[in-house]
Amino acid sequence: MVSWRRMQNTLAVAPGLALLFDMDGVLIESTAIHTKAWEEYLARHGIPSAGVMEKMLGKRNDQIVRVLWGPEITEDEVYRHGADKERLYREMMGPVFEQHVVPGVAEFVREARRQGVPCALATNAEPANVDFVLDRTGLRECFQTIVDGHQAHRPKPDPEVYLTAAERLGVAPHNCVIFEDSPGGLQAARAAGGRVVAVLTTLKEAPEAELAIRDFHDPLLMPWISRQTPR
Repeated sequence: MVSWRRMQNTLAVAPGLALLFDMDGVLIESTAIHTKAWEEYLARHGIPSAGVMEKMLGKRNDQIVRVLWGPEITEDEVYRHGADKERLYREMMGPVFEQHVVPGVAEFVREARRQGVPCALATNAEPANVDFVLDRTGLRECFQTIVDGHQAHRPKPDPEVYLTAAERLGVAPHNCVIFEDSPGGLQAARAAGGRVVAVLTTLKEAPEAELAIRDFHDPLLMPWISRQTPR
């Protein structure tokens, strides 16, 4: 395990690089609670929940609701079901939040920003969930820009969220290290042209990523980052 003091001594990000972070599965291990919330919410509405984790993984809420309710659902209903389910998710996650923060990520992000490394959050998540996670982790001030699911016209796996984040930071996408966990997110990160680090909270392996880590204490992370240089 990498201690906070050791992280201060070992994190070395070359000038000209930026760090872009997904939220669910990178800052917070949320898949199990999201799945449980969807199962409970669907049960309330008499909708089968079989395979809901696969249907939701890496997708934006409006996409998930349309898959579950069918194409005839109205825009107002899409918004209402999405908001109600996410409210249930936050109620369920609240009491156990600290147990689900990805190990080492808070220290890693804080140290990166202390060193002046440009950092952004780029996620398909709802703004209310972004606020929930950033307020509970205290990491809001560490991100120079935040791109959430309502700001992108095309959600992941489209690369728009990452391209937007890189543009706001003023860093070329190929000089961005992108931390992702889901298949759609990894696809978006690759399509953006970033240097992709897979955080294996959701997947068991990610051979398409340039680096795969268990969490931010992984001993492979610091040496790999120190070898990255801007192009």
